[in-house]
Amino acid sequence: MRNHVRRAFGYFALAAMLLAGALPGCTKSKENASANGEPPAIAASDLQPPQELARRIDGVVEFSRSGRRLNSRDHAAWQVVHGVLAFGGDFDIEHEGRLVPAMDWLLKGEQLRGWNLRPGDKGVISVLEAGSKEGQGHPDQWLGYLSQTGLGLDEELTVGNRTYKIRDLLTQAQWDIYDGMEATWTLMALVTYLPLDATWTNKAGETWTTERVVAMEAAHPWPLSGNSCGGSHRLFGLALSVNRFLAEHGNDPASLVGGWKAADERLQQLKQTARQFQQPDGSFSTLYFERPATSASPDERINVTGHTFEVLATCMTQEELEQPWVVKAAEELCELLEQTQEIAISCGGLYHSAHGLMIYRHRRFGPPPADATRTTAKPAAAERAAGL
Repeated sequence: MRNHVRRAFGYFALAAMLLAGALPGCTKSKENASANGEPPAIAASDLQPPQELARRIDGVVEFSRSGRRLNSRDHAAWQVVHGVLAFGGDFDIEHEGRLVPAMDWLLKGEQLRGWNLRPGDKGVISVLEAGSKEGQGHPDQWLGYLSQTGLGLDEELTVGNRTYKIRDLLTQAQWDIYDGMEATWTLMALVTYLPLDATWTNKAGETWTTERVVAMEAAHPWPLSGNSCGGSHRLFGLALSVNRFLAEHGNDPASLVGGWKAADERLQQLKQTARQFQQPDGSFSTLYFERPATSASPDERINVTGHTFEVLATCMTQEELEQPWVVKAAEELCELLEQTQEIAISCGGLYHSAHGLMIYRHRRFGPPPADATRTTAKPAAAERAAGL
């Protein structure tokens, strides 16, 4: 069955759902007066042994799947698609007392608030509901996240009474692209599905290339103030782009030119700034890349640390993943998720955290051991993060 095949892209075969309450977005918080703005010193001896951390990540990720539940009555596409981003075809939701595979539910056009698609002149349009926490809040957000689950371009997609394919979302996105737009999620799909030297023509008759989109996304001035979630999504798209480019150019940083080089420069700024503004407990600044800050809200710290960690886990070298400050961030993210298991937290923060921890776990330690409830296959994003 189609869903059975997709299960190769997850870690566990358990159903994972979230009992969500309020869904806070990416908010600012109190500044933290850390010592002269210097990052905290972290000794390797103060960290967990590697295999203990790996087991801890496994437990946190599994609880994020099986210890929380989403359902088709109380939750909307915005929440469900975030769960699908983390767990792909292994993510189930509850519908009228039974578990159904969330990805199949979406692709078959079953009823779910916010999952609004319609035919376009070049394919399928995902209806934009800017700022929404039910529908698609950013251009091509659904396409970008689905592209990270291992879905192929020929997977079927039901819109109304017609059957389309995932590629119809992509061709419409290429047609609709324009200079200056927020192309963050569009880029995720482009670098996942197309050759890096792909060219196409948009509705204005302009010639576009993947590198042009990369350059446009990288051109936003640092520290990406005003970008969604502090710019972490934009940086994730750039990280996927640079990883794909390097994988096809012998992993030689000297090969980076043009838009690819500009993207890498943004990622180097991310690494430096995240470390500089890191809090003593290992969490990241709740003002992202603007200045050091923290919050009394565990939910907010999860949201920001999870988004930031997801990008770092994707763009860092193998050696960088083992640096004490990165390990400390992984430990703190696990701690925060463990401490909040009995309360409702933001779906965005939860699932981006789980996604980042899965990528980190695979890249540093390999896949978790197989047992009756787990698979050993990599999530698609972890493969790309490793340059495979």
